[in-house]
Amino acid sequence: MASPMAVLAVEAEKTRGKYAAISIAVIVTVMGLPLWWKTTETYRASLPYSQISELDSLWLELKMPVEVVFAKGSLSLEHQRRIPTSLLKQTEQQLNMKTGFRRTLEMKCRMATVMEEEALKITDVEGMDKALQLNSNPPGSVGIYIVPGTSSLPQDIGVYIGKHRTAVLHLVLDKSKRFEEAMSNLMPRVEEIVQVMSFSNDDLHASLLDRISAGQFSKETFADSMRAFKSSLGYEITFSLLNPDPKSHNLHWDIETAVKSYIQPFLEKLSSVASFSVDSQILYYAILGVVPRFDKKTGSYNLNAYSLPHVINPVEARLGSNAASLYPVLNFLLYVPEYTHTPLYIQDGTGVPIKTNAFHSPRWGGIMVYNVDHRDSNETVFPVHVSIDMVRVMEVFLTQLRLMLGIQKVQMPSDFFFQDPGNEGVTDWELDRLLWSRTVENIAMATSTLTSLAQLLDEIGNIVINDQIGSEVYKAVTAVKMAIAELEAGRLETAFQASKDAINSSEKAFFDPSLLHLLYFPDDQKFAIYIPLFLPMAVPIVLSLLNIVKEHKRNKGRKEPTKLD
Repeated sequence: MASPMAVLAVEAEKTRGKYAAISIAVIVTVMGLPLWWKTTETYRASLPYSQISELDSLWLELKMPVEVVFAKGSLSLEHQRRIPTSLLKQTEQQLNMKTGFRRTLEMKCRMATVMEEEALKITDVEGMDKALQLNSNPPGSVGIYIVPGTSSLPQDIGVYIGKHRTAVLHLVLDKSKRFEEAMSNLMPRVEEIVQVMSFSNDDLHASLLDRISAGQFSKETFADSMRAFKSSLGYEITFSLLNPDPKSHNLHWDIETAVKSYIQPFLEKLSSVASFSVDSQILYYAILGVVPRFDKKTGSYNLNAYSLPHVINPVEARLGSNAASLYPVLNFLLYVPEYTHTPLYIQDGTGVPIKTNAFHSPRWGGIMVYNVDHRDSNETVFPVHVSIDMVRVMEVFLTQLRLMLGIQKVQMPSDFFFQDPGNEGVTDWELDRLLWSRTVENIAMATSTLTSLAQLLDEIGNIVINDQIGSEVYKAVTAVKMAIAELEAGRLETAFQASKDAINSSEKAFFDPSLLHLLYFPDDQKFAIYIPLFLPMAVPIVLSLLNIVKEHKRNKGRKEPTKLD
């Protein structure tokens, strides 16, 4: 029989075991598990989810400042006394449940100054436009001069639109009518001019393509929007000379001078829109992907409209400019046909040769075919030296470049006449049209990107959101709100710059490398990794706690209640 000391020693050992098990369980539960959970949790910086949710419903207020200036003789004295200081004309359109806009024309009316009267007397319309530029209008605004029938403006011109932000409206107002009736005849013409020089509803629909369906605007507008490149912080322009037959043609093109003379002034005018880089190359033995058909009647080779899509792919493989490019690449190819396929003409859908002998591919670039005239050369001596007429080539490429960048040809009424942009390739009001479209497009793209990112991060709770992503998201939200506010105030330049910041920050956050799926794993994988580590340690602790509970219940059952006399 065990001695009392041995029994006490065993009981003491059991007690120490109980306390040890309980202590370990308490330490693991109170300190170990929270520490493990905290050190293995996914870091997620805070994001403005509520503000992003508000941006999901986009309502734009677009204010267009318009200055209406009445020349001497356009109004009677009674009408002059009743000229209102300002007028507001608002139109709004709800495109869908989450997208809409209100367009406000803020018109300020006044009589022309002495200097403006002298400028309006100039018979040369280009000189008139240059003189009126002294009273320059800020970007995004339009100045409209109302001149009477006796003005120096040619009678066959109803509206003259200059290179800057001014227009001259040839309009005879009935001075016998009340002022309100005279203004009611004027307002439709003013709105017509503003739509030409700023933006139309179809332009806004195309800019909001990311948020609305394509069926909500005309086919022409949809085609124009799909032709132009999407808004970007930069573009790379590549001019390529394709010489498939160097044995027959020794080609010389002065591309450097041509770019400086025709392309560089145009790009400098667009420097506020994006950054541009220009390069050139000559590719030998680069042939088209289709064989042109020979026409016996004309003795020429033809490429019809149906074969043009097959021309680009084989040539594009030789360009090699898209692989390492950070920005969209605009390709402009000058193709000189082989001697055996000369002359080569491009035909339209009806089989008629295209005057420019060129075509363009949406969001890619353009190709021009340059035929060499061998009639005046000694064909027995090869290769024939050919000096390419860069003036003719650059006229075509500049037109295609305008289309690719979103400067679309504006449909004007028959009595409208606008000044040629000249060497710069784009007028001030055309630049404003582009800024209006790009600003709205940037806002739409930024809000869509932020909404998609917030939805993604909310659904997948294991993606790491570092501080850099959080910072970019906050910057994007702030920039979007600023762009919307600046549009509402009618400040186009600052609105565009804010929209550029918004799209830049939102895309930085969305395409951050830390959001790659290989850099995080879900909870089930986390437990699969840590269970083999914790299970061997947890089993003894749990079994000890169960034994302690069972023994406690047995001891409690053995105790008899104390009887009181």
